[in-house]
Parts: sequence; structure tokens; C-alpha cells
Amino acid sequence: MKKNIGIIGYGNLGRGVALALQKTPDMALAAVFTRRDPASITPLGGALSLPLTEAPSWRDKIDVMILCGGSATDLPTQTVEYAAWFNVVDSFDTHARIPEHFTAVDTAAQASGHLALISAGWDPGMFSLNRLYANAILPEGSDYTFWGRGVSQGHSDAIRRIPGVRNAKQYTVPVESALEAVRAGKRPELNTRQKHTRECFVVLEPDADAAAVEQTIKTMPNYFADYDTTVHFISEEEFHANHGGMAHGGTVFRSGLTGSNAEHTHVIEYRLTLDSNPEFTGSVLTACARAVCRMAAAGRQGCLTLFDVPPAYLSPLSGEELRRTLL
Repeated sequence: MKKNIGIIGYGNLGRGVALALQKTPDMALAAVFTRRDPASITPLGGALSLPLTEAPSWRDKIDVMILCGGSATDLPTQTVEYAAWFNVVDSFDTHARIPEHFTAVDTAAQASGHLALISAGWDPGMFSLNRLYANAILPEGSDYTFWGRGVSQGHSDAIRRIPGVRNAKQYTVPVESALEAVRAGKRPELNTRQKHTRECFVVLEPDADAAAVEQTIKTMPNYFADYDTTVHFISEEEFHANHGGMAHGGTVFRSGLTGSNAEHTHVIEYRLTLDSNPEFTGSVLTACARAVCRMAAAGRQGCLTLFDVPPAYLSPLSGEELRRTLL
């Protein structure tokens, strides 16, 4: 019997989850819950579109609720709230705040007897797993992560929350010379500002103060304060003509040493090239929902990250099929 999945929030990420669920043999989208007018939304696959206020009444009809809000203001409260009623999965991606988010969600999920998996996606998420594997294999070495060039959903959302901003896209851009030095095994010491720049394209409301908005962006902690950031103010027409895509990606490196005198250099590289950031992230969230179904059925409660999930639980294939086809 297919597991019933719910979605809270039907923006780019919510639609990405819905698309992923259409390709799953063991899960189906039951309902979408939204703060918008439900009549304005037609979810894929014939699922219901319902007001967010009705979500708690579905507690016995949803196996896992996937939360598709933003990390800046939605998920810190929503994941805690909905873990009281459902098994949940989120994509909280503010790295510096993951420990406190984990603690808050774990407290709520333990109290309600539910299971929550937070910070699923590609970073945090798939990149996190590869950092763990590489560190375990090469304990003497250095980690490097480069993102882009691509659109960051979380950073774009954070800009759109600023008063006076009508629309915005933020591109994360790796510093090419730094990336190539790492790939060559040189193990450079790089600070945050030396690895990436950030480029923002912003459409303002008619009465907005451009200087104030730019200052707010450039000084935003956890998002822009530690980077060289360029802000471009453009028209709505230019925004839709030139910034409609959602491509992203990046690379995780572990440059490590082995040998009695550390004479041998090894470089582990894991790279993602994503034509659609939200569709890929939605696919990761969907696989994580499968794992949560399985682990909750086994009695697991509280909060998890991808570090705590057996890899086989992410796949619809049986153990025998996995050993025969992928091992």
C-alpha cells in the first residue's frame, strides 16, 4: 500500500516534491496545505489543495508531511509545530543554526512520538554525507565546498523577505582560481570570502529605499555578511526575461594525505550540476520521506539528519535488488 505524503507550501520546492512523488512506486501525494487561496492551486496527480489551518485534522491520514517553506522564517517555527502532529521532513539550510534547530525539533518530536528528519537536500544533505564519508576515509586532510554558479533558493527567499523588495534572485559564484587550486591537491587555506562571491538581482517596490535594501542585504548574518556581495536593481521585465531559471550545483572536495610520511596526496571530488535546484531538492526530500516512513514504522522517534539514515532506507528497492544492481 502506498504511503500518503502531504506538502506544506506549494512554491518552487513544493512543486518539485510533487513532481518527484509522481515517479515513486510506493508513495503518493495526498494533499497540499497552503497559506494562499487553495482554489488558486492545482496540485499534480489530483491531490487536494487545502488551507494550512486544516493540516492538523489530517494527522491520521498523512504518513509524512514534507515542509517546503523557507529557512529564514518558516521552517524554524513550522517544523517544530508540525512535528507535534506528523512525521516530518524539512530542508532547513542555515548551516550555522542547524544544531539549535535540531534541538528544538527533537524536543517536539520526542514529546509527540513522531519522527522528524531535518536539513535534507543537497547542501546540507547529499554534500554533508560526502563530507562525512571523505573525512572517515582520509582523516588527515582538508575539506572544501564550492557552490554555483547558481541560484540559491534560501538566499533568494531571505532577500524577498526584506521590506521594499518585490522580487529577487541570488547567484552564488565560486572563485575559479580557488577551486582549481583545490582540485590540483594544493590544499590552500581559504576563508569564506576567498571561496565565493554573491550576486543579487533585485526588483524593488516603487517606494523602496534602494540604499537601505542594499545595506540590509550586504550585512545580513549567515547569508551575505561574510561575502563580497554585488546588488543589482533591475526592472520586473528584465527579471523575468533574464532570471527565470533555477539552475545550481557545486562541488565537495576532501584533499587528504596517506603514507608513513604523508607523502601521497588524494583528492575526493563529488560534484552536482543541477538544471533545477528545487526539483532536485524535492527529489531528495521525497527519498527522505521514504526513509522516515520505514524508520517510524520501526518505532524510531525524535529528530534525525541524513547522517542517521541507513542508505538502503532511501531506496524503493529491496536489499536483494540493491546488492544485485548497485553494489
